[in-house]
Amino acid sequence: MSSMLQDSQLSDEVEVVWLEDPADLDYVRQALDKVHTRRGRPRYERDGRLIGYSNLKVGAASDPDSGLFARRTFFLLPHDRDNEPTGPYEVGAPGEAVDPGTIEPGKVGAKTSRSQRGRAAEIAPASK
Repeated sequence: MSSMLQDSQLSDEVEVVWLEDPADLDYVRQALDKVHTRRGRPRYERDGRLIGYSNLKVGAASDPDSGLFARRTFFLLPHDRDNEPTGPYEVGAPGEAVDPGTIEPGKVGAKTSRSQRGRAAEIAPASK
């Protein structure tokens, strides 16, 4: 799904579960995935690793066509800054990357100078 999430898409979130300490990361990628359950660790089928996920409230509605639930996942790919500090995201960050310190249930994460680091952050400073 789109990396441009809006708070209205996250209204059923009640909890964010971290599998790794987000304080150790400049950014995480966030995506809204369609999964079979409202709660618990979702199936992860990307390269890289799952860093965290959201749980939905009891009674959260599934998609009427697919029967699946829209839940956020937070992840990193093998070429992201934490694995390759001098790699493609030494400066800047992927479009779906946000500062994990800004993530809360029901709120889209934000881009900050920490997540955008380097010249890209200087060119277009992110608000906190």
